[in-house]
Amino acid sequence: QRFANLRALLAWQWVHPGRQLLFMGGELAQEQEWSHDRELDWWLLQHPAHLGVRTLVGDLNRLQADTPALWAGDDDLDGNFWWLDADDRDHSVFAFGRRIPDGHPSRDPAAGQPAPAEVVVVVANLTPVPRPGYRLGVPFEGDWRVLLDTDARRYGGSGHELVPDGGAVLAADVDTPWQGQPFSLRLTLPPLAVVALSI
Repeated sequence: QRFANLRALLAWQWVHPGRQLLFMGGELAQEQEWSHDRELDWWLLQHPAHLGVRTLVGDLNRLQADTPALWAGDDDLDGNFWWLDADDRDHSVFAFGRRIPDGHPSRDPAAGQPAPAEVVVVVANLTPVPRPGYRLGVPFEGDWRVLLDTDARRYGGSGHELVPDGGAVLAADVDTPWQGQPFSLRLTLPPLAVVALSI
């Protein structure tokens, strides 16, 4: 569970507003404190769990660079971030949305309201228990794809399936508004994981 917690923490840091900072060796899940007298513990990458953390950090960096909703307007939280659920203490689940704010150069000025591709929804299950049938509010109908799942096997996770058939796309339920949003998705939240979705 230590590595699952670390993967969730790293993803939370990358998808939450603010700057991402890692100290040398953090991308390897290095156990010893960094020292200027020796090199990083590169040998740790021989172990799948450490390699999974390194792979995750690389994917998080790419996701951040390729997804303006995760960085545009970081200094203006009124336009970039909103909570979907910050009060689910019974399940230890948090959910929020990120979007490209109005007037930002990376935003399509002709769109008026944010286009679906300019929005990312994030949900974090901070317990070691999968949450089947979890309902998540989303602002748009359509097929939502998984941008990130820290429980994926490629990161050393358990590989719980978000979607029962193992697909990477979830269809929004147009008849069930949820969490203040006009639509919702139903998915299985993997244990100790952060999941990011977009249209």
